[in-house]
Amino acid sequence: MKFSKKMLAGILLCTLIAIPAWYLGKQYPIIGGPVFGILFGMLLAPFLPKLKIPSAELGIKYTSKKILQYAIILLGFEMNLFSIIKVGGQSLLVMLFTLTASFVTAYAVGRLLKIDKDTTILIGVGTSICGGSAIAATAPVIEASDEDVAHAISTIFLFNIIAVFIFPWIGRALGMSDLGFGMWAGTAINDTSSVVAAAASWSLAAGNNTALTFATIVKLTRTLMIVPITLVLAIHTSRQKKRQQTAGVNHNFNFKSVFPWFVLGFIATAIIGTFTGIPAKPLGQLGKFFIVMAMSAIGLNTHLKKLIKSGIRPLLLGLCCWFVVAVISLIVQTAMNFV
Repeated sequence: MKFSKKMLAGILLCTLIAIPAWYLGKQYPIIGGPVFGILFGMLLAPFLPKLKIPSAELGIKYTSKKILQYAIILLGFEMNLFSIIKVGGQSLLVMLFTLTASFVTAYAVGRLLKIDKDTTILIGVGTSICGGSAIAATAPVIEASDEDVAHAISTIFLFNIIAVFIFPWIGRALGMSDLGFGMWAGTAINDTSSVVAAAASWSLAAGNNTALTFATIVKLTRTLMIVPITLVLAIHTSRQKKRQQTAGVNHNFNFKSVFPWFVLGFIATAIIGTFTGIPAKPLGQLGKFFIVMAMSAIGLNTHLKKLIKSGIRPLLLGLCCWFVVAVISLIVQTAMNFV
């Protein structure tokens, strides 16, 4: 989808929606800018035809697809590979178990509840990796619809909120150490902002930043799992399209069309951010703002009535995945004597 001047009106509209959403996300980090962006977009969507903005749809589509990919690339600047390598050895085993458990649960429960395949994948990825960022990275690879993305984001948001409040309480009830809680929060809570909120609450009560620092690094390490997961999903999508091609559908299939090229950009910016003096934080923040823009665009393309009508099943799927990941993380940590 090539950029053209006709898209500017739609991109500007998404930007105008994203600005207050970004601001409110800063004021209420437990909710986050992407959720506000989707919400504002959905509320404005019924009035979009009345606004009669020329070529708005083109710009909105560009924002929800291309700018979303640029956002993932910019997020790589926030990765410090040295810190991730240091902590990765301790948390990798827990991550592998939670990833596997989340995807197996998503597949089984998704089929049982007869949930759309793309929604199932997005909720599984969002639960197991890093919430909204993982959903944003995966959506273009599997060619998910905006409504599928909205379902997944809203589901992940709900359990992020719950986790922030109950994880510190459960951790204290279990007598967890600062490092143990940091590991659990970093591997079992979905979104980075919620990981930070829960770990900060724990650290405030403990009188030190051990849990907060460790949880944040573990969470960033977990974010890198975006790379292999999107590559696997790209291969899976390509195989599906080849089967369709064999059956006489989609004759113009090309593997390049589903390969997540933006993930290579994510890896490159992580390397650049680690080994150069480029000010990484502003670029990472720009990437997060782009995500809010993209979520605003997705909200503009989402039919609220339809979302509400089929909303209970994705929530049940999200609950199952979230519960399994939290329990498996605790079990593996206990086996590793890391509690």
